[in-house]
Amino acid sequence: MSDRAGADAPTPQLAAELLALAQEAAARAGRLLRDGRPADLGVAATKSSPIDIVTEMDVAAEKLITGFLSERRPGDGFLGEEGGVSGGSSGVRWVIDPLDGTVNYLYGLPQWAVSIAAELDGEVVAAVVEAPMRRETYRAVRGGGAERLTPGAAPEPMRPRPSPPLDQALIGTGFNYVAAVRAAQASVAHRLIPRVRDIRRSGSAAIDLCDVAGGRLDGYYERGLAPWDLAAGDLIAREAGALTGGRTGRRPDGDLTVAASPGVFAVLQPLLDELGAWHD
Repeated sequence: MSDRAGADAPTPQLAAELLALAQEAAARAGRLLRDGRPADLGVAATKSSPIDIVTEMDVAAEKLITGFLSERRPGDGFLGEEGGVSGGSSGVRWVIDPLDGTVNYLYGLPQWAVSIAAELDGEVVAAVVEAPMRRETYRAVRGGGAERLTPGAAPEPMRPRPSPPLDQALIGTGFNYVAAVRAAQASVAHRLIPRVRDIRRSGSAAIDLCDVAGGRLDGYYERGLAPWDLAAGDLIAREAGALTGGRTGRRPDGDLTVAASPGVFAVLQPLLDELGAWHD
């Protein structure tokens, strides 16, 4: 189980500042992506494989986010999916996925999000996931709980669903873009499906983690996530009351990320370890 309670908490003033900046940056990027999507949007580059894509809008959204944050906090560092690593002097680093769910976005599917997390001395302390096509924003501060925001409504506390038996649990997952890795993941899913209610694949890790936080999924797992894929969603899930981890006794990482309501997590994490969800 992920346990970060030992890290020094940010001051309330700093936490509020980082959350507000993340929320404004994510909202601006979300509007750009929603309203500025070209009718002839195409692939600008590929990453791990020919089907792991970058569009011009990924790059534009990340530039908007980093520019906005740099103007307001010039001493901070960045870790972005499209822009790589830049150092800072303040102890704060922004972990950014400007468009989580790029293939969905390319095809006009609504399951995509902007994900921004603020780390203080290596620990995520504030997080925002903006889902423009859902008209929802998810946010959390470490130690302060998680909330869902919708236009015209008061912030709503996020909570996982009460834990059902595993055979009644709805589980989210995702698949890698490298064919050999996907084949191994398909084998794990093949063995898991008979033991759960069903499996969903949304195409956005950030949204899946927030759906665990808000009770729309009972659990979620995936192999191969990068820090920007999970940083914000992991904090939101934990602050909502879900448990998160990787392999048994480890934090979420690129080998395995698991998030679930507590009762489902207790069964799902060791089962995934046993099924080999952490290796190809």
